Amino acid sequence: MGTRVLVAKPGLDGHDRGAKIVARTLRDAGFEVIYTGIRQRIEDIVSIALQEDVKLVGLSILSGAHVGLTTRVVDALRAADAGEIAVVVGGTIPQTDVQKLLDVGAAAVFPTGTSLDTLVRDVRALTKNEDDL
Repeated sequence: MGTRVLVAKPGLDGHDRGAKIVARTLRDAGFEVIYTGIRQRIEDIVSIALQEDVKLVGLSILSGAHVGLTTRVVDALRAADAGEIAVVVGGTIPQTDVQKLLDVGAAAVFPTGTSLDTLVRDVRALTKNEDDL
């Protein structure tokens, strides 16, 4: 079994083609992927992440609310004593917001146009066990 990751669509954004492509790409790269579907509440994303014992939560956000939603997910994971779960963000993210997302706790940011090879490489690096070294 591969490393478990969660791909989530927080908030009201109803477009999930990109999230499904990311989920499939990660699965094909050997990850065990849990996909939440669209319009998920922060509390539900965190609950699923804990129940499924994931190493990484990938947020797919196209709505423009990426900084607020990412902050809320990172804070909720920390509040649940799960701050070690990496949070990455992808979607329609202006370059000017990449550092803001990193500052609020995102481990990586994947704006529109990021190659799938880069995504897989970075997710592998973020989820690598010390035992794997």
